Amino acid sequence: MALRSNPTLRQRRLGAELRRMREQAGLGGSQLARELGINPAHVTQMEGGKTGISVERLQLIASVCMCANQPLLDALAEIITERERGGWWEEYRGTLPIDFLEVAELEGAAHRLSTYTTAFLPGLLQSGAYARTLFAQTYPPLPSHEVDLRTIFRLRRQDIVRSGLTPYIAFIHETALRMQFCGPEVLSAQLDSLIVDSEFPDISVRVVPFTASVSPSPSENFTYAEGPIAELDSAQMDTGHGIRLFDSPAHLARFRALLAQMESSALSEEKSRDLIRSIKEEVGSKHD
Repeated sequence: MALRSNPTLRQRRLGAELRRMREQAGLGGSQLARELGINPAHVTQMEGGKTGISVERLQLIASVCMCANQPLLDALAEIITERERGGWWEEYRGTLPIDFLEVAELEGAAHRLSTYTTAFLPGLLQSGAYARTLFAQTYPPLPSHEVDLRTIFRLRRQDIVRSGLTPYIAFIHETALRMQFCGPEVLSAQLDSLIVDSEFPDISVRVVPFTASVSPSPSENFTYAEGPIAELDSAQMDTGHGIRLFDSPAHLARFRALLAQMESSALSEEKSRDLIRSIKEEVGSKHD
């Protein structure tokens, strides 16, 4: 079987879980290879997502590693059997940066999504004009066709939450509601759109006000994607150099704690809508 040159996010996650399973059993790569009757390099390739495995091999690895976590094994088997089903984002492979595709893949596999943003509204709730302004302000500037392509891609990502397929909670710092980099007209329309989205049954918008006593640092914009079981949750953070992905138990525990902070410090859904309306009125009055 030819090695994958660019394994997908899910393929890499499967490999990471195989590595974690082996390490928890106290086995080295060479020891596992000997038990499986394969070359040690093959173990490295499996754990890096460079080569696929069958459900039968997964079961054998679990047996050798004494893994009795059946819900985890069932979820990993689902990743293996879904490998032939590419997501809609695959249409953009080779035309958009890998980070874009991996964010869409993360969201597409999630059973529930939570985000926290401080400077901009979350991508899953941005209007077309708002998103286009963001991409148009990238430095160095992007060609207009690239701005259009990235905007279209971002809007397609929103289908998963607007369709009700994936429950979504957006924690938004008040700062993001007041940033006027896009101009008052675009911001006003964006705030209207946010209010409409907040009334969808499976979308919850919670504002973290300036008066909140606790919040993550301003640089920590993140997405938390719940998997079929807690062990397969993932987190993604935006940085100035691209996205960072997290799946270790320690990192996931930290993000869960941050979300618990948000839950306790954010306004209720109704009070959040009231604040958004109030800010929209302020923006409109200044524009007039």
